[in-house]
Amino acid sequence: MKKLKPIMFVGTGSDVGKSVINTGFCRIFHNDGFSPAPFKAQNMSLNSYATPEGLEIGRAQAVQAEACKIMCSVDMNPVLLKPTDNLSSQVVLNGKPVGNQTASEYFLKTDREMLFREAMYAFNKLADKYNPIVIEGAGSISEINLWDKDITNMKVALETGASTYLVADIDKGGIFASVYGTISLLPPKQRALIKGIIINKFRGDIELFSDGKKRLKQLTHKPVVGIIPYFRDIFIEQEDSVVLEQKSKSIVPGKVNVAVVLLKHMANFTDFDLLEQTPEVNLFYTDKQDFIKEADILIIPGSKNTISDLIHLKDTGLDSIIKEVHLNGKPVYGICGGFQMMGDEINDPHQVEGSTGSIKGLSILPVSTTILQEKITEQCIFRFLDMEEECSGYEIHMGSTKSDIESPVCMINESGEGFFLNPGTWGTYMHGIFDNPSIVNYILKQVGFDGMVEVKYRALKDENFNKLADLIRESVDIDFIYKSLRYD
Repeated sequence: MKKLKPIMFVGTGSDVGKSVINTGFCRIFHNDGFSPAPFKAQNMSLNSYATPEGLEIGRAQAVQAEACKIMCSVDMNPVLLKPTDNLSSQVVLNGKPVGNQTASEYFLKTDREMLFREAMYAFNKLADKYNPIVIEGAGSISEINLWDKDITNMKVALETGASTYLVADIDKGGIFASVYGTISLLPPKQRALIKGIIINKFRGDIELFSDGKKRLKQLTHKPVVGIIPYFRDIFIEQEDSVVLEQKSKSIVPGKVNVAVVLLKHMANFTDFDLLEQTPEVNLFYTDKQDFIKEADILIIPGSKNTISDLIHLKDTGLDSIIKEVHLNGKPVYGICGGFQMMGDEINDPHQVEGSTGSIKGLSILPVSTTILQEKITEQCIFRFLDMEEECSGYEIHMGSTKSDIESPVCMINESGEGFFLNPGTWGTYMHGIFDNPSIVNYILKQVGFDGMVEVKYRALKDENFNKLADLIRESVDIDFIYKSLRYD
């Protein structure tokens, strides 16, 4: 296939749909016979993933790699920021944590040129192997106070020569001001890289926006190359926790109601996507005491700051409610940080998560955790309890959880992982454990569900990648886009 220029999708702001559009184009290029790969120089997310080499990247780039039908790689996201509180983040460089920094430390004291060199080194490795590279920007490209510190938006476009498309969310309102203002603020060299505008999340009759397309071109001198309709019937794993606001938040009669405790620093909420896609299940996120009590199954999810979230549970009385649910015999399961919280205590001798050195847990499981300075990041093939079937998942954590009693949930080769108290009470470090239908069937059986979940998760995701690609192809001027990717 002919070599194409990189393509880049940037935004008027956060949560305008760049990740999903990037994903759709990854699948379009794959379906058209190319060998694409995703790239995002710097990502900020609590939703991460382990590469086959045991390195950590943002979940969005792992999903986009899946859309390309290739294995994910740390080169696809060389810099990852994982917020630990409102001011600080753990900095992950080339898949490994290099420490915690406040926003001011990261932007003002970190060597930006070093980070950019690392990012471009990763990009060039991808570009040598794949065609085209599908690049995602971050937030708004017109944060003028951060331009000199940019390592992920228009500086990347300039360095790579990417044909760049501006994505705007019409559902937010203010489409003309946001698009015009974004483009007008760009310096001339950066503005010249913008090949067109993509309007996302359009509701209603697209023909009614024909005059809007003309006005935007008059204002910006850039064509509107696509208008993508608002959709809810296509399932794509999401990275940004903003999408949690659109998910179910309460009990639904007639279904198996699975409540996920809504934590302030919740990580990897994609752990529950298969459950959410199961027709018989209503999975919802809540910090409401009554809803937690009424749920059939309770899950405590992962957290980027387990101790802080546990303190919050204690301050709000949710710890007592969770223990009450357990004592009443309802299933309670913990994933990663949630598993740590279910134990007797959490110790943080190196103050990795803050100044609290030790805290008493929920005492649901007879385990204790020590927060370590080294992060475990790996993909896993495991057996769940005494099942013969091989399951898959991944671990990302900085803690070691031990017990005087050996009662593992998962067997990885000959090593046990997690703690099994009874069929309705266990905890594990295994992210993605509920991506395995046999395990979903297991937990549903504990609340009397006699049916069988038959969702083939990988096939479901693949089908929806194609649905997304088809929708985008129908909604954009694909010939225009391909022309912009040709080398003259």
